[in-house]
Amino acid sequence: ENPAKPLSDSKLATLLADQGIIVARRTVAKYRESLSIPPSNQRKQLV
Repeated sequence: ENPAKPLSDSKLATLLADQGIIVARRTVAKYRESLSIPPSNQRKQLV
């Protein structure tokens, strides 16, 4: 992931769908939160 332009939950869901893994954006968000990974706008601020 590019630290200056982190992937959003919806972009991650789209990339996963391209790989044949169909998940909703909210599912990506749920697992991101469970792993204590901040949202893309907060990850961008960490740079």
